[in-house]
Amino acid sequence: MKQTHLYFKRVVILVGLLWFTQCKTEAPDQKTSATQIGALLDTLNRTAARADYQNYFNCYAEDAVFMGTDATERWNKKEFMVWAKPYFDRGKAWDFTSLDRRIYFDESSQLAWFDELLKTQMKVCRGSGIVVRENQEWKIKQYVLSMTIPNSISDTVIHAKGSLEDSLIQSLSR
Repeated sequence: MKQTHLYFKRVVILVGLLWFTQCKTEAPDQKTSATQIGALLDTLNRTAARADYQNYFNCYAEDAVFMGTDATERWNKKEFMVWAKPYFDRGKAWDFTSLDRRIYFDESSQLAWFDELLKTQMKVCRGSGIVVRENQEWKIKQYVLSMTIPNSISDTVIHAKGSLEDSLIQSLSR
């Protein structure tokens, strides 16, 4: 009887430890995650502004994709690192500041997406993307940078870029 009691205690302790470990590895609540994702995006912007190449790219997942403002700018992380290196080597890559940010989650709280308006050297831009929780931290899986165009001047912008993008449209339509 004593051995059964001792065995039962060990099983209860083991189950308790497993339960505690499981609770510790679950995703934090969405409010905490939103704060962490906001900090990640702020880190992304700060590290670019001070040309901190390593920490900037540590914000991205290894299989991340970056899409820039030009239609031809679609890079995996390694390609983006090569493209961006000369900008970081100058001592300042780009300087973006979030003006308005929104973060959304899937049901598992392991995947989120965001959109934000940014103050940039190109005036107001939009950053949007997907972040995933990997090894207890958030990483950018996809980032899309877009220039905003006020509706009142969209015809002028379309006319200005038309001849530049007509050939791209043709080549991609084939």
